[in-house]
Amino acid sequence: MARTATIERNTAETRIKLTLNVDGAGNCYIKNPIGFFDHMLRSFCKHGMFDLSGELHGDLEVDQHHLIEDTGIVLGACFAQALGDCAGIYRSGFFIYPMDESLLQASVDFGGRGFLVCNARLSNVPLVSLGRDGTESSFQTDCFDDFWQGFVGSAKCNLHLETIRGRSDHHKMEGLFKAAARAIRSAVEVDPRRHGEIPSTKGVIV
Repeated sequence: MARTATIERNTAETRIKLTLNVDGAGNCYIKNPIGFFDHMLRSFCKHGMFDLSGELHGDLEVDQHHLIEDTGIVLGACFAQALGDCAGIYRSGFFIYPMDESLLQASVDFGGRGFLVCNARLSNVPLVSLGRDGTESSFQTDCFDDFWQGFVGSAKCNLHLETIRGRSDHHKMEGLFKAAARAIRSAVEVDPRRHGEIPSTKGVIV
């Protein structure tokens, strides 16, 4: 049975549509107006072996916060819908990812309750880059936590993200996206020894 989901979120601030295949090949085809954020989602898919496609539209003339947080909400909802009752999966996962001078770790549990602990240790200074058309663009690093807060709330998972050490905000955020992807990949993979049972002593993930 395919573990896929398509979720749309339309508000006065954002219009987002994402399609997720949990058992994918790492492909990411998203129309995303924020260059660095696009890089993060591509890294997440590549390292988690998730397929993700869709479009992101938001009120960037106001702030990046609405679009980034709402994308986290929609992506988390995709995981929740694709996993259903979580029968047969490992449920939890952990990964430490080295990225040059930075060392990052992520731990996740799809236990039915959303909770985020994020110690990314970012400077909160926006990253500035040049777009393909030569115009200047940026990524608001203070929106990093917002994305993952949105994700855990709708995915109904506990997620702990930690920068063990590091200097570059780019490396810290990218390494945490990759660590989270690998931890989530471990958690959602099917455990052949579980024989389709729900991974909880309660008999249900709530």
